[in-house]
Amino acid sequence: MKVGTAPYGLAVGEDGRAWVATAEGVAVVDTASRKRLALIPYRTDTGPVTTGEYRGGGMGIALAPDGRRVYVGVNVPGGNGTLEVVDTAALKVTDVVPVGRRPFDVDVSRDGSEVYATDHDSFDVTVVAAGTLEPRRIEVAPYGTEGGLGSWLKPHYTAVRPSDGKLLLPFEGERLAVVDPRTGRTTIEPMTANTHQHGTTVTPDGTLLTVGTGPIDPDADAGPSLTVRTPGGAERVYPLEGPHESVAVSRDGRTAYVTGGFTRDGYWDGLTVVDLGTGDTRRLPAGSRPLGIAVL
Repeated sequence: MKVGTAPYGLAVGEDGRAWVATAEGVAVVDTASRKRLALIPYRTDTGPVTTGEYRGGGMGIALAPDGRRVYVGVNVPGGNGTLEVVDTAALKVTDVVPVGRRPFDVDVSRDGSEVYATDHDSFDVTVVAAGTLEPRRIEVAPYGTEGGLGSWLKPHYTAVRPSDGKLLLPFEGERLAVVDPRTGRTTIEPMTANTHQHGTTVTPDGTLLTVGTGPIDPDADAGPSLTVRTPGGAERVYPLEGPHESVAVSRDGRTAYVTGGFTRDGYWDGLTVVDLGTGDTRRLPAGSRPLGIAVL
């Protein structure tokens, strides 16, 4: 099913509708009939519709807990991005909020009062109050910002910890930045996978799963993996075959699904299914370069 050019993130509501961030707009999909119901254009001018890692258009996307709004991070090549707010009943963009550069991920607090855009190329998270739509920036740079746009050591994806609403941002399989969005303070906890990290998610009990895409320096870093981290900080690292991007977990917490559509070279057209009890893995075909994933 065609949803739009270069789909990136997606969110699925309780009604079974999927909201997909593409280069052209937000696609609205009925997952039961597998039909696209609408394509909502962005208000932000992102230039010509293209493909590739740096293309303009939607990246991270999240649904408000009450299902009334969708928030999508829109990349503007060469400049700062925006957070666009979609009315899910009217199927149109109602507001646009400035955020940082290349908003890889968007998350919402459990009570729906705040939205978090993870801005990859500006080393920050933009916290947006859902009521007033006032943004404020929190720098998240445990390795510093040296290297600017050319640095690998940037934030990619965020998970909101269920227990206290703090933001969890993994870096390089070495450091977990724990950000308090109320105070802006960041603490660092050690991680063990020693690999470049992208997609992350957290289960209701606070277990964090993070995708390792592979080494920056093959002589010093480890290969692709999936890290499963308990709320207490104990980690189990599952090796993966080749780069991956995002991860979702089955409702019973026993199985992880990891997409092969890595944002850089090395991607593949499928996903890896990981048995979290045994560590066994199997690869399945899944369209063309799958990035985002959700479990229905």
